[in-house]
Amino acid sequence: MTHRWLCCLAMAVAAIPAGAQDAWKPVPKTWTPPKTPWGDPDLEGTWPGNMGVPLQRAKSMGERTALTDEEFAQTQAQARKNAAADAEEFAPQDQRIGIGPPSYWTERGKPTRQASLIIDPPDGRLPPMTPEAQAIQAKTPAEWGGVANSYEDVNLYYRCITRGVVGSIIPVVYNNGNQILQAPGYVVIRNEMIHEARVIPLDGRAHVGPEIQMFMGDSRGHWEGNSLVVETTNFTNKTSIGANGVGYNGEGGRHSEGLRLTERLWRVDPDTLNYQVTVDDPKTWTKPWTLLIPLKRDDRYQFLEYACHEGNYALGDILRGARAEEAAATK
Repeated sequence: MTHRWLCCLAMAVAAIPAGAQDAWKPVPKTWTPPKTPWGDPDLEGTWPGNMGVPLQRAKSMGERTALTDEEFAQTQAQARKNAAADAEEFAPQDQRIGIGPPSYWTERGKPTRQASLIIDPPDGRLPPMTPEAQAIQAKTPAEWGGVANSYEDVNLYYRCITRGVVGSIIPVVYNNGNQILQAPGYVVIRNEMIHEARVIPLDGRAHVGPEIQMFMGDSRGHWEGNSLVVETTNFTNKTSIGANGVGYNGEGGRHSEGLRLTERLWRVDPDTLNYQVTVDDPKTWTKPWTLLIPLKRDDRYQFLEYACHEGNYALGDILRGARAEEAAATK
């Protein structure tokens, strides 16, 4: 059973960039996607994310979308090494002390040949940021930068508020559950990290007015064949595409209020749901980019409460510590 940390968490195949489909299981020719009792494509289920695929592809791979046999063997060997470390009863003497959970609480996932989550641009790399976005990024680092004049100096993820739409789905160290629920006229996408739930209407209603901005944006969906297409607008500029910016927990970076997301979800086979999202934010990136995450169904997966605030003493301690250091410096 996978251990998880309780205190912290129809687009046609032909439309995917050439070569992107070779990294995972092909569509069974005899399989017909199921329908709900009211006739919509059935996407319901629990679809955890799989760890281990980087957001960006190694530059040396160019436009190659899948690992070679040798590269895949190295990935498998690393997975065995991680499993052995996770099974150790005692921490090694040279273990670095940190605030994270022990390794055996980490969700590892299974090795895959997929070379990167980004499938467009074809090189699997993020497009350059605009000069304006680079300046903003320099002022808002992914990790807490040590400034603690206000709670606003600590980002939303550290404050246990949200990871944003894409950051809530990109798999990270734990709490990678995703659940889809359906009712006539609605789809609900629920994320274990950080206890997000988007209720997406399918009735063609307009987005809310531009004066209303939300961390998770305003989502509207429709069906194209067997694919759910979700357009999301009305964002703030306080969240990131990755979990918290350009660090280990996602490399997408802070976006602007002009962000527009186009998500596409479709079932590839009985146990695989493809999640694809195109990120379009001209104020932040010089051109749109697209990532694709194959999600595997797991009906045994158990969502655990993301009780981050319940024991999150960090923010208060950070602010108190900063005030104590200031007082000491004046003596």
